[in-house]
Amino acid sequence: MGIPSGGHLERESVMRTVDTIDIDAPLDLAFEAASRVEKWPSILSHYRWVKFLERRADGAAIVEMAANRPFGAFQWPTWWVSEMWVDRAKWEVRYRHIRGITQGMDVTWRLTKTDRGTHIDLVHDWIGPWWSLSGYPGPEWVIGRVFVHGIASRTLAGIKASLEAVRD
Repeated sequence: MGIPSGGHLERESVMRTVDTIDIDAPLDLAFEAASRVEKWPSILSHYRWVKFLERRADGAAIVEMAANRPFGAFQWPTWWVSEMWVDRAKWEVRYRHIRGITQGMDVTWRLTKTDRGTHIDLVHDWIGPWWSLSGYPGPEWVIGRVFVHGIASRTLAGIKASLEAVRD
């Protein structure tokens, strides 16, 4: 199975969450940090674990991830399993969540070179949970705005801090 081409976002999205960041680091180093997810728990304090469950000959993988979403002193545990594709030619890392409450969510990391380093767009698209009431945006809004953005923004900030600390 190769990287889904466009078809990965063909359906109408109920929830779209976009997080962006600019990092003062070369594109290749930022891409390495974005795609080497097994290293995330050592550089991102909110990640509990990342495990590769399967690595395929075509470069795709199945990866299990767990992170905490902090709410003050309380840490809400989250967990999901995704198919993962790394496309160095496009400077993209893509996921499709295949297990967990966010099953069916499509995630794309797009990295682009800038004058000062690298820009990252982290896009989450989802039609919502199977158990949600049709057309009711509540669960999607809470999951997207509170959990997805809460974890994604911390992930980008942590990668930025890790890469820029090396330069200091």
